[in-house]
Amino acid sequence: MGYSSKKINKARGSIIAPKNQIIIMKIKKIALSTLLVITSLALFTNCSQNSSATKANAKPVAKSDTAKKAADTAAPAAVVYPPINHARYDSLMKKLAHGDTTGKWPVKNAPYPLPGAILPYKRVVAFYGNLYAKKMGILGELPPKEMLAKLKGEVKNWEKADPSTPVQPALHYIAVVASGDPGKDNKYRHRMPLKQIDTVLALAKKAHAIVFLDVQVALSNIHAELPLLEKYLAMPQVHFGIDPEFSMKDGVTHPGKKIGTYDAADINYVSGYLADLVKKYNLPPKILVVHRFTKKMVTNYKNIKLHKEVQLVMDMDGWGEPDLKTGTYRYFIHDEPVQFTGYKLFYKNDIKKAPHHMLTPTEVLKYKPYPIYIQYQ
Repeated sequence: MGYSSKKINKARGSIIAPKNQIIIMKIKKIALSTLLVITSLALFTNCSQNSSATKANAKPVAKSDTAKKAADTAAPAAVVYPPINHARYDSLMKKLAHGDTTGKWPVKNAPYPLPGAILPYKRVVAFYGNLYAKKMGILGELPPKEMLAKLKGEVKNWEKADPSTPVQPALHYIAVVASGDPGKDNKYRHRMPLKQIDTVLALAKKAHAIVFLDVQVALSNIHAELPLLEKYLAMPQVHFGIDPEFSMKDGVTHPGKKIGTYDAADINYVSGYLADLVKKYNLPPKILVVHRFTKKMVTNYKNIKLHKEVQLVMDMDGWGEPDLKTGTYRYFIHDEPVQFTGYKLFYKNDIKKAPHHMLTPTEVLKYKPYPIYIQYQ
């Protein structure tokens, strides 16, 4: 069943109308999970304070455990990467276009990346979520060992579906969570404790995975939130994601009341900041993931600037039936090309309605262009 211009796409708990129609979305209820987050944060803080009070009685083995955790979360040693082979890069980008005949793909006049680039040499397969909330994604839904085993299985599925493209596993962690609770500063977002980021880094190391830190700004803004994560973004294995859905530009509307938005200027600020970090710390290129499932979530896409230090992925973030997801990908990802494309799969939401089927890797690989970033929630 093909995509109809009159059919409503219930993507990511929302209603999507294509093209220039007004997009009215039914947002996921996040208040309950947020309360759980805040409660957990309070418990986390109390535990940290109590542990410091008994530090004098700690056994020698505690120091050993601390040293081990520090090693797990440390940045990998600096690597010297070979220069980019332009002919091979062009060949891989043409392959990603998957025979597209519209002239949109591969994107013209895009810069060659710095050495050490992940895309398009590898396909990233990521698990998304937050360790405090089981309902926010598979990353926090399963116990760590079980979650990493499931990620390994999905990596194998993608390797089988496309043997010519190596797969890079990833953990995509929501570091700033939009909330139904205003918080002390009335910004309706909560920053996760740095120790939780450390935990995600340690888990990623076990899986030979890279890490994405994702930000939902709510009534705050990306200029205020991004610099707070520089400590981690200075690490070569840490990348970044932004979610326009929860960027409430009017500074008044609470997240969950309507779909938010980012303009090209916001995306350019982020990519410029990341490019400066790459130069400052002599890093390989960063990957920047921008979630999108409506037209208004990203405005003035033609003004988005590309950098050799940053690889920009426009990620199709909608959920629903296969034909609805296909339409969303066509209108908001294929038709508005930026650089690379991504595709999100929902273990639960994609199967809510008939035919109750989450797309397989083989089915996703029918799209033009091929998505090079895959996210599971």
